[in-house]
Amino acid sequence: MSVHGTSQLRHHRPFRAFWLARVGTASGFQMLTVAIGWQMYSLTGSVLDLGLVGLVEFMPRILFILFTGHVADRFDRRKVAALCQAAQALVALALLIGTRVDGVSREMIFVIAFLLGSARAFEMPTTQALLPNIVPPSLFPAAVAASASALQTATIVAPAIGGLLYAVDAGWVYGSSVVLYALALSLMLSLPAQQKPLKQKISVESLLAGFRFIRSRAEVFGAVSMDMVAVLLGGINALMPVFAKDILLTGPWGLGLLRSAPAVGALLMSVWLARFPIERKVGPVMFTSVAIFGVATIGFGLSTSLWFSLATLVLLGAADMISMVIRGAFVQLQTPDAMRGRVSAVNGLFIGASNQLGDFRAGVSAAWFGTVPAVLIGGVGALVVTGLWIRLFPTLATRDRMHEPSDAQTP
Repeated sequence: MSVHGTSQLRHHRPFRAFWLARVGTASGFQMLTVAIGWQMYSLTGSVLDLGLVGLVEFMPRILFILFTGHVADRFDRRKVAALCQAAQALVALALLIGTRVDGVSREMIFVIAFLLGSARAFEMPTTQALLPNIVPPSLFPAAVAASASALQTATIVAPAIGGLLYAVDAGWVYGSSVVLYALALSLMLSLPAQQKPLKQKISVESLLAGFRFIRSRAEVFGAVSMDMVAVLLGGINALMPVFAKDILLTGPWGLGLLRSAPAVGALLMSVWLARFPIERKVGPVMFTSVAIFGVATIGFGLSTSLWFSLATLVLLGAADMISMVIRGAFVQLQTPDAMRGRVSAVNGLFIGASNQLGDFRAGVSAAWFGTVPAVLIGGVGALVVTGLWIRLFPTLATRDRMHEPSDAQTP
């Protein structure tokens, strides 16, 4: 049945366009991330600045959290996503021009990071809420995994290409990102309009509905919060330039490989999950995957070999993908369409907190304790979180199916 569902997705034209658009926008962002990280570290040589870039990029998630989801529910999600991609293309264009005139500075990178984070703050909940409008419910779990494979495909290829292009000329990275965002924009606008926009007026009640919905579901809250805290503690992306340059003794190409490696594991796992979705023991599987994530993080921190580091990152990415797919399908399938934007915005805040604040945590920890100890502390922290959340959310830890007969779909 699952293999048949994968075949149906492959021939589903709107989903193909959505998948390609996700590849385009994710590739553009990954290439920008590699270039910005290397450029900042080359300018300042400060690991703290690398962490601050992540913090600045995350700030719009907090500042606009009450509006991003409401915009996704109130307006045409296709147009909102396309507008966000256009804004990111302009950011890449600004970096291209700044590089050509030798005008990129530490302060400019922080401004760029804030603008990039603002566009992504609106884009992420919009595209997450858009997917259920494209595919039928029977194909949705497979579509979540297949959509995740789009992101991982981009994360594998784009950082490596970005590192190689940056080694030739930084402007090539930014120019390529502009093209990728433009392609994603056109594909997004080609999708059919099937959403029924929310007609409810903006109020405190409607703005806070996403928070209340997630908080009222203990298992949903446990799933998103565990992933947030574990990845926040175990996040190592901000320190990749340091490992590439100072510990593993490689150049921008090595940084590109390190950034791509987690996505290799994640892509392989997402392809597997698209064909064979997890239908039983979803709770134990998710908790086990978070524990493996922590162990892989510790292995990366102890490694002095590029190839062993790449292997640990592949394992880390595969484990993280299992948790992400379970959480994504779990949340979306239990959320009414009229609230998906706001619930996705809250979920995006959790994801952003784990990624961008995780980068900030890593940068600060590295400045205080050293680069390797910062990674080891994060890996141990992820293991502690796994054990603690088993005690805090026992029904989630023992949950068998994605859907249980007792699940209620209340808005």
